[in-house]
Amino acid sequence: MTTRHSHLTRFITPATALLLAAPALAAQSPGVRTSIFEAFFIQRHPATREIELLGSLIIWFLLLLSFACIGLLGMILMQNRREQILPSDLHSDVSKLVRNGRISETLERAAQDESYFARVLHAALSEASHGFGAMMRAGEQAAEEHLLHRIRRIEPLSIVGNVAPMIGLFGTVYGMILAFREIVAAGGSPDPVSLASGIGTALTTTFWGLVVAIPALAGHALMRSRIDGLTLEASRAAEELVNHFRPAKSTSEATPDQSKKTAAHEKAPA
Repeated sequence: MTTRHSHLTRFITPATALLLAAPALAAQSPGVRTSIFEAFFIQRHPATREIELLGSLIIWFLLLLSFACIGLLGMILMQNRREQILPSDLHSDVSKLVRNGRISETLERAAQDESYFARVLHAALSEASHGFGAMMRAGEQAAEEHLLHRIRRIEPLSIVGNVAPMIGLFGTVYGMILAFREIVAAGGSPDPVSLASGIGTALTTTFWGLVVAIPALAGHALMRSRIDGLTLEASRAAEELVNHFRPAKSTSEATPDQSKKTAAHEKAPA
């Protein structure tokens, strides 16, 4: 019976011992109970009640990153609304002006607006004196520059989304170091309560790292898709208006097949 008991105790891990001892510890020391707030926002040693400074700082730093991401995401949403990229009123007004050939008024109307569509159209029409090819090149260049400018504004979301799990992993490693330090200090038979302190720090920092990273990466992907879709629509709308200034094909111009037929007809005997 004694040999069987020794084999069983050999396979009981510290985590299992913690689960088995939890009811007894709660009954013996009811004043050591940890509230939900402390469990997720402040790391304390369960026995001594001392604040674990580094673990708590990691948690609060991740919380600050979370608030910063929420504010940044709200600002990006405001800056990339349809009215900021392709305003319907502006599109309607300049379409009428372009159809009537009033380039100067179209330029003036586009210069008064700060939207993506207005800037691309203004850049294209500003090169009207240099020909249709120059207008198209200027519009494409302006579209690329303003698209990159908008994409750069959402890059902090991607940075935070990739860095936050690393910060949480740093807290995880630190918490495991605390747990193993307790095992070493206790000579291989640690108090489950003391061991739970390091494990709690490891799991809590990992939790907050994921809480910050998931919304940041999701927001970055959604905003990138939204910006690509709206800017593409605005670029096509500007290109359609610029196409009104495409020079008409001259009647003297002929295709290669037509040229061959004309040459053969001239060589044919009368």
